[in-house]
Amino acid sequence: MDAMEKGTTREKTASTNPSGNGSNGNGCGTLIELHQVQKTFQSAAGKYQALKGIDLQIGRGEFVGIIGRSGSGKSTLINMITGIDRPTSGEVFVGSTAVHNLNENQMARWRGRNLGIVFQFFQLLPNLSVMDNIRLPMDLCRTFPGGERRSRAMKLLELVEMSEHAHKLPSALSGGQQQRVAIARALANDPPVIIADEPTGNLDSKTADAVFNLFERLTSEGKTIVMVTHDSSLARRVARTVLIADGEVVNEYVAQALPTLSPTLMLEVSRKAEKVHIVAGETIIRKDTPAELFYIVTEGMAEVTLRRPNGTDVVVERMGPGQYFGEISLFTSKRTVASVGAIPDAPLQALAVDRPMFQKLLGESPDFHAAMQGVVSARLEQNRSITEGQA
Repeated sequence: MDAMEKGTTREKTASTNPSGNGSNGNGCGTLIELHQVQKTFQSAAGKYQALKGIDLQIGRGEFVGIIGRSGSGKSTLINMITGIDRPTSGEVFVGSTAVHNLNENQMARWRGRNLGIVFQFFQLLPNLSVMDNIRLPMDLCRTFPGGERRSRAMKLLELVEMSEHAHKLPSALSGGQQQRVAIARALANDPPVIIADEPTGNLDSKTADAVFNLFERLTSEGKTIVMVTHDSSLARRVARTVLIADGEVVNEYVAQALPTLSPTLMLEVSRKAEKVHIVAGETIIRKDTPAELFYIVTEGMAEVTLRRPNGTDVVVERMGPGQYFGEISLFTSKRTVASVGAIPDAPLQALAVDRPMFQKLLGESPDFHAAMQGVVSARLEQNRSITEGQA
């Protein structure tokens, strides 16, 4: 550990994300962790709270997309991780380093060695060649011996398919080519984390796809990538998305289960849903009873059981994280037609939404209403065919 970093680290172990926003699924442990991060800006118009108590964990080797509407707090969140800006309150850890405690000199040195940052507008130095733009971070941080830096820069240019342009100035390159060089520069010091803020925002779809494919390759090689994007097609391809709305993180299982809701309504569900823990094998919803709750699975597995005409029970569906149940009775106001419980060999965790909240969602979101109507009709038809012995 460098002497400058004493007093800025802590021993950390992987843990479950306390906010329910998801934890690392690759078994390699947490690398980036934010605890109750708040950021308030002061302007002539008064105070503006850009981040409101963010709790977030990102695991080693994850490819995470940060999404949200303009002004939702995406870039501010990224700036907390990179140390470009500091939280008003809360803690930010990358590895064992308490980023929020570093002074400016410590921050610059730590950032150069541990983060590769890719900006929307490239930010290549115009008077340096492509080769020298990539060598510069190595020169500043002295991460590689002087005699190796040129060859490493060439290898990185080969990685991004830009080696033939090594001696050109950035102005001689297209936007897509400049972004490839910017990615190579971000990799110069072999950082464990790549932070990309709208890296494809100024690129055509074909070039954006090529940049994304490169990110996927880097993730497969062990890099952790956090990418802010407005591009919904790219957001759907990342391993995990974190949705920001009004300065808060929407629970990822709410976002996964209820994509037709607006970010504001998703955030309201995230705030108001009650966390429930069900032991293995326990019944949650019983057949022929009125249901009062809508459940979104966050951990474990639920199974739906129907009774055939001959009196035997049959499991017709199993539901994992991001799937839901309980909507039929709430939507139709009829008694339940199936039983739902945790599978026999594992407990279940879920978020429970009460009837008034469910009805509010139906009333305020026509898209959600239409989606629920379609799901309810399909499930009722499936249940009917089974209970009448047709399946």
